[in-house]
Amino acid sequence: MKKKSVAVVIVSNGPGELATWVSPLVNELNKISESLCDEDKINFTLRLVLVPCPNATGKEFLVAKSWNKFELITKSKSFWKLLLKPHSFANWPKKGIVIFLGGDQFWSILLAKRLGYLNITYAEWISRWPQWTNVIAAMNAKVKELIPKRYKYKCQIIGDLMADIKLNSEISLKNKEKHNIALLPGSKKAKLSIGIPFFLEVADHIAEENQNINFIIPIAPTTNKSEYLFFQSERNPISKYYSSKIKTLKNLKDSRFDYEIETSKNTKIYLIKKHPCYEILKECDIAITTVGANTSELAAIALPMLVVLPTQHLNMMNAWDGIIGIIGKISLINRFLTFIIRYFYFKKKKFFAWPNIKAKRMIVPERIGNFSPKKIAREVLFLIKNKDQLKNISDSLQKERGNKGAAKKLASIIANSIKKL
Repeated sequence: MKKKSVAVVIVSNGPGELATWVSPLVNELNKISESLCDEDKINFTLRLVLVPCPNATGKEFLVAKSWNKFELITKSKSFWKLLLKPHSFANWPKKGIVIFLGGDQFWSILLAKRLGYLNITYAEWISRWPQWTNVIAAMNAKVKELIPKRYKYKCQIIGDLMADIKLNSEISLKNKEKHNIALLPGSKKAKLSIGIPFFLEVADHIAEENQNINFIIPIAPTTNKSEYLFFQSERNPISKYYSSKIKTLKNLKDSRFDYEIETSKNTKIYLIKKHPCYEILKECDIAITTVGANTSELAAIALPMLVVLPTQHLNMMNAWDGIIGIIGKISLINRFLTFIIRYFYFKKKKFFAWPNIKAKRMIVPERIGNFSPKKIAREVLFLIKNKDQLKNISDSLQKERGNKGAAKKLASIIANSIKKL
């Protein structure tokens, strides 16, 4: 690194953020640098800091390394060591900028303070620590409205980084006689234990009424096909409440999909490992999904969704992950937690899907409660027949997002900040 160069440090986490936020920004920064004449050149080097993320694949380091864009990439498991001893990883110039593009906004602020650098936060839904960041690049005006008045001067509305996603136009699932439904049963064991048997039965009920439907599951990066087999089997105590099972799961060759599931009721479901797979999802009519960050990603591509959280298995907490799973094995505590969650948490929380939470209104339908797969199937069949209703949901999701060109605007903010250092 040259003595007077500036370090541009990007903080990010999962595969979606790398593909849709980090990559476009890096390309735009390099375009700006290449467009300037020698005397106006901005001398900077790019570094990527990966932070811990429950949705990470573990391959983010290798993916980013293959781009050959970064002088330094640190793995998520090294984040705390980086904070404590940054010089054990590299020499850090006196001046630099830390940009938040995924993970927890607080991690980028901590790193910026530790290195003595400026901090720029890309705020998709909310800026959580405006008092400690230098510049807030907001997705839309609603983000700015949520910032306390005394910090609004820090905020610039740049648009939606996800709006610049370049989808592969060669991929098409459209068929005049076929509908495409995406199924997102979850990414973690706690959700999959309910989601897999529940969603399999939803698919069977839909297929029973309408044979002209393709079912597609984008496999979350934190799971695999063996878990699909496990959670539909008798080894999962929740599966006994559902009749739908996986009859076969086979690999596919020369297909855009990786696997094909056939249920015991002869429903075919196609699985895809590629993540993110927005090109495939964009071609779907609707998604049936659990709550979580996936609702934000579906909103980004304006895909109508039905958000489902069956609450009839709350007493099965011994099938859950972490501390809840451990204490859930104790009968008395299990009952107490079930009572608290059912009668306080669910009743107090107004919305569960990210687009609804941020819009503070019901944009996408949510079904939180004791819903059967048959009821969910009927609602999906109703929605598929009502194209105007699906279009209204899609249009509303689009309005909640930001405009295109965000990567270029954010790159300009960074370039101008470098010049002022």
